Amino acid sequence: MGGRLLVVDDDLHLQGFFEDWLARRGFAVQLAGSLDALDILEHAPFEAVLAEVDLGWGDGIDLCRQIAACAPGTPVVLVGQAPDFDAAVAALRAGAFDYLLRPLDLEQLELTLRRAVRHHAVNAAVERLPSTTPRRCCQLIGDSPPMHQLYDLIARVAPTDVSVLITGETGTGKELVAAAIHHCSRRSALPFVELDCAAMPEQLLESELFGHVRGAFTDAKSSHTGLLVHAQGGTVFLDEIGDMPAGLQPKLLRVLQQRMVRPVGSTSAVPVDVRVVAATHRDLEHEVRRGQFRHDLFFRINVVQLHLPPLRERGEDILLLAQSFVRELGAEADKNIHGLSPEAAESLLAYPWPGNVRELRNCMERAVALTRHVLITRADLPQRLQEHRRPTPVPTPAGGPMLPTMEEVEQQHISRVLERVGGNKTLAARILGFDRKTLYRKLGRYGIGQLP
Repeated sequence: MGGRLLVVDDDLHLQGFFEDWLARRGFAVQLAGSLDALDILEHAPFEAVLAEVDLGWGDGIDLCRQIAACAPGTPVVLVGQAPDFDAAVAALRAGAFDYLLRPLDLEQLELTLRRAVRHHAVNAAVERLPSTTPRRCCQLIGDSPPMHQLYDLIARVAPTDVSVLITGETGTGKELVAAAIHHCSRRSALPFVELDCAAMPEQLLESELFGHVRGAFTDAKSSHTGLLVHAQGGTVFLDEIGDMPAGLQPKLLRVLQQRMVRPVGSTSAVPVDVRVVAATHRDLEHEVRRGQFRHDLFFRINVVQLHLPPLRERGEDILLLAQSFVRELGAEADKNIHGLSPEAAESLLAYPWPGNVRELRNCMERAVALTRHVLITRADLPQRLQEHRRPTPVPTPAGGPMLPTMEEVEQQHISRVLERVGGNKTLAARILGFDRKTLYRKLGRYGIGQLP
């Protein structure tokens, strides 16, 4: 649906035209004359108002002022005669969302009304933001359907001891899900130990995970207890397990099967009782098919899989998270910042967030540092957010379903190819028929992935 519109016009023929034309484009339309428009607005909510400047029984600009008083936040689109510069200025000063000139370009009118409806939705979302941001499952924040599904799965899997694989894009907060599982489990009073499998070379990773005895290798001047033993009774979180070197995968599998750890250079094994929670941004099933990840280890760690949705699929959670970061960072900086302006909120919702929650926090940290206001404004956001515009869908001539633009089609195709090749940009460029420079330029333009 396009949204609920109130069309104000004293010309019955124009009323009928707008009712039929807008209804065929998915809008829910109610008609009103200039004398009863305010009364209707006081008793029913609308997402936008379309009104003539020259009404038979009233003045559209004056009506716009009255709507701003009785139904604040409802965008008003005024239609006036061309050319009338003074009327256009007066309309915008009265609070009109936009001012269109006759003869009307109907495609422009439709797109303007859709923008007005979206603007109303953003304003309503900002108004709904709670005074204190709700927190669920420890540090996880979100009220979207995908997050509610995730909360339910965490609550069901946490009391068990099964291995869990957390999947999702980089920056979505997989470590917070792992911590939530641990803190909701019977092991919560015991250690929660994290290890990034992509952050160190194979020999050092092996030592950190399994430990070593003195003299096991050149720099082993003393014995070292591995994280699996250190976490005895608790939970070990293996982040980015898809990047674990092939030589270590069978050794980890042996530990998970036998519940025994043999430190590097030792002849004896140590019993361990730990729960393993792993995470990856890679498609491990694809990596198994490529021979880059052991299938038996994959089945061992993937007893239950939890998928963390990307931020762009979480709707108004973006605003919940942003407001939480603003308040937290504002308090740290000793700044009295109340939240987000509607314009800033609209920019946040339009941006695709390739860096997910991590990128959002970074942007809010910058905004808090630079702002001089009690609300974060669009001008406080990074340039890439200010310049980004949500692609505008194009209606079919007959008022059928909205068609994607070529930019949307290209963006979706590039994303799918990158996902299928595991993020390998060289291979993706070859499949797409681009050189690497062109692919990088398009990735930056569409906000897809992270450039190396």
